Amino acid sequence: MRYSIDDLKVLMARLRDPETGCPWDAQQTFKSIVPHTLEEAHEVADAIEREDYVNLEDELGDLLFQVIFYSQIGAEEGRFSFDAVVDNLVRKLVRRHPHVFPDGTLESRIDPDSRPTEAWIKESWERIKAEERAQKQAEDTQLPTSPSRLDGIARALPAMVRAEKLQKRAARHGFDWPDVGQVFDKLHEEIDELKEAWQAAETGQGDQDAVEDELGDLLFVCVNLARFMKVNPEQAIRRTNHKFEARFRAIEEVLEREGRSFDAETLEALDKIWQSVKGVEKNSRQQK
Repeated sequence: MRYSIDDLKVLMARLRDPETGCPWDAQQTFKSIVPHTLEEAHEVADAIEREDYVNLEDELGDLLFQVIFYSQIGAEEGRFSFDAVVDNLVRKLVRRHPHVFPDGTLESRIDPDSRPTEAWIKESWERIKAEERAQKQAEDTQLPTSPSRLDGIARALPAMVRAEKLQKRAARHGFDWPDVGQVFDKLHEEIDELKEAWQAAETGQGDQDAVEDELGDLLFVCVNLARFMKVNPEQAIRRTNHKFEARFRAIEEVLEREGRSFDAETLEALDKIWQSVKGVEKNSRQQK
């Protein structure tokens, strides 16, 4: 026997039952489970990054559970149900893909010999998204009264992800650097400004807010640089985190084999092992 999505919906309703369910699950709200949703999404990304497909199935289940959780709360409050979420999603994706569903129905198909160009598909996608944003702007009284080309980019996104989306949206409307060389120039400019702000704060002639502001500018330019180089900045920093962790653990293993204490070693001694680990990594890459 294999459980289905309907079984998962029943399980969620049972967990939320105020009399016979789980006290923790029954107490949760939309806002209280947001941190868990973000954590589960990152764990999915981590499993993919490590190519850990055995655990990816489990992590995807945890992420799906978050959707079921929100849907159950929505149903209890009379806002929406899981079936409504699915219906809205299918309708939206059919609408956004006229190059796959030409008649606007799930059943319709295109003629393989008359597929539209990638340029047409991209232009169509952006036009439909813009129409959706305009409609949402008109219907949602909580949104700012003055529409913006940056509307629809969620503020709750991780800062680096949102920075990339803001830049891409602005770039589509012509607000962008002409070439990567100028981005490098801006990067060096921001580094200098950050050093000045930090030195001013250290001598009492500036404050920490200025340092944070300049550091934010520097990180924003780094995201711009990644965009020009067609590198996903979030994925790049995850890769570096993994690399740092692997090297740090390698240092610990070397010291443990040699009967040495990590906390008793000098920075110079630790750096020497660090460099040797990097050398092993480099040789391994070259051999591949």
